[in-house]
Amino acid sequence: MEQKAGEEADANLADEWGQALAEQGSAGAASDMAAEWATMIDEAEDDSSPEFAGADRILNQEEIDALLGFSLHEMSASGAGGIRAIVDSGVVSYERLPMLEIVFDRMVRLLSTSLRNFFSDNVEVQLDNITSVRFGDYLNSIPLPVQLAVFHAEGWEGSGLVTIESNLAYATLDLLLGGKRGTQGTRLDGRPFTTIEMQLVKRMVQIVLTDAETSFAPLSPVRFTVDRIETNPRFATITRPANAAILIELKLDMEGRGGTLQILLPFATIEPIRDLLLQSFMGEKLGRDAVWEGHLATEIWQADLEIQAVLHEMRLPLRRVMRLEVGDTLVFDAKPTDLVGLRCGDWRLTQGRVGRVDDKIAIQIARPLRHARTTLSAFEASVKGAKES
Repeated sequence: MEQKAGEEADANLADEWGQALAEQGSAGAASDMAAEWATMIDEAEDDSSPEFAGADRILNQEEIDALLGFSLHEMSASGAGGIRAIVDSGVVSYERLPMLEIVFDRMVRLLSTSLRNFFSDNVEVQLDNITSVRFGDYLNSIPLPVQLAVFHAEGWEGSGLVTIESNLAYATLDLLLGGKRGTQGTRLDGRPFTTIEMQLVKRMVQIVLTDAETSFAPLSPVRFTVDRIETNPRFATITRPANAAILIELKLDMEGRGGTLQILLPFATIEPIRDLLLQSFMGEKLGRDAVWEGHLATEIWQADLEIQAVLHEMRLPLRRVMRLEVGDTLVFDAKPTDLVGLRCGDWRLTQGRVGRVDDKIAIQIARPLRHARTTLSAFEASVKGAKES
């Protein structure tokens, strides 16, 4: 009965709308509009079924992944999307610094030899990953117990962080204190690191930072000094939590035992050498290629240059220059025996005396060529400063 009463009410509503449209001058379409309204009411009744619950419908896993941006197909095809794209938008990718990976590849080769001499055992060092993280998120993700070495980069006016996980710390202590070869280091939970243990780990950190100095030396001289060793991540804050940083993960394997060593460099620390890290890798000398240098030197020797012989120079007011006419005479304050300057563009090369060879005017070099006292790097810096100003 209730359903029948509802259908009659819907039909009456459609008839009332049809009569209203007829009164407004659209009587011919009144029946059509009434039929359309009746059809819309019927469709609304069908949509109210449990299968089409509207906002109450539960999303499946594929729709949730598409919304959050964690879909494997979406990430592989077009990168991260959804919320993942918003979260990652504020982090600068390390791939914009191609030279950084080359520096740490060289550091891995140096560490393999340095740590082998330090432990008197075979040590395999592997560059696991280079990523960009937020400093606050990284500190919150560090598992305890852990040793954190805070170091200062002299020359860059910044700080960095070396993280030694517990497995690597105990393996280091076991090797240095005469543990058995080929067995995993004993881990004592619930006990903090002693002063002696922290000093032994500090010696390994100093070796790692020394090799890092050597790796960065071809790009920029720097000195890494250990400031302190912390066991609580809250006391190892070197920058604001929201700042981005570069995280370098190294895996150390010492015949079945070892762990992960991480180096964190805030972007503010490496900002002074950012332009150097942006350059492309050429050769094993980090940006210098002997073959290219030889080819460039050969082409320079064969290049043709235009040399100008300047007899005399004088400064005149612009008003007088504008009044010069054909037939005016300019008197040079120079004698026939005075030396003539030789220039190439804006650079003054040397001086000589004017003479004649057969039917041509010649200049005899009277002084040695002037050698530039400015290095190529200083010249590039001056040109860059002039453009910025």
